[in-house]
Amino acid sequence: MPKKDDGKLTPYDIATREPPFETKELRKSLRSFLNTPHRDPDHPNIRRIGGYKYGVYAFYDYDGEPIYVGQTRELLSGRIGRHLTNQRTDAVAMNVLDPYEVYTVEIWPLPQFEGTKDNKAAAEYLDRLEYAVYQILLSNSKFEAVLNEKAPPPARQLSLPKSYRACVVTNDVREMRGHPDTRIARRASTLARLAQVISERDVQPGLRRTLVTQARRLQTLAEERYKHFEREAEAADAKPDGED
Repeated sequence: MPKKDDGKLTPYDIATREPPFETKELRKSLRSFLNTPHRDPDHPNIRRIGGYKYGVYAFYDYDGEPIYVGQTRELLSGRIGRHLTNQRTDAVAMNVLDPYEVYTVEIWPLPQFEGTKDNKAAAEYLDRLEYAVYQILLSNSKFEAVLNEKAPPPARQLSLPKSYRACVVTNDVREMRGHPDTRIARRASTLARLAQVISERDVQPGLRRTLVTQARRLQTLAEERYKHFEREAEAADAKPDGED
């Protein structure tokens, strides 16, 4: 729809220029989290946790279930931001990760490698840390699985550095996205798109494992929702005749 002759924007123009409310809220919450102050005397120019180049991150859903783990050698804020604001990343493009599922974010920044010239040592440590976090996520998952298409290769164990974790969904957005029926619909849609990707491409077995995990997650959520109404129906049937 074009602008009016007087040069003013029409309601359509304004609506298409503004991101959805929940997207703006997510960006604001995520920015606040990644701007959490972090002081390191060796790197005084970096003053926030999202300002580090190296780190590992994990996403959790509305039930606290771990769903994804990754590593980055770029700014943590940039990598995580692309995942969660629907900008193209492999995980989002392949329908492995639905950003709408993410409720909590945890990151492990690695300030000791900031400005390093030993990229090999940094990469090795990142691989070890990602593997350690991945194993913890698996042990904490009731499905004993996360949605990663590729599991990190086995690496020597290490002690986890300090992590930062925060909810990046406001109460208003939770009202919009967190209802079980909404989550069931989103999860079913993601599952269908992922199945279509698999049917149209020559994919690795890991993506089929992700499909199985998504199917189990959908079934569990749907069963829990059904049991809720089943209990309500049983309670209603147990009431004396004529009682509301």
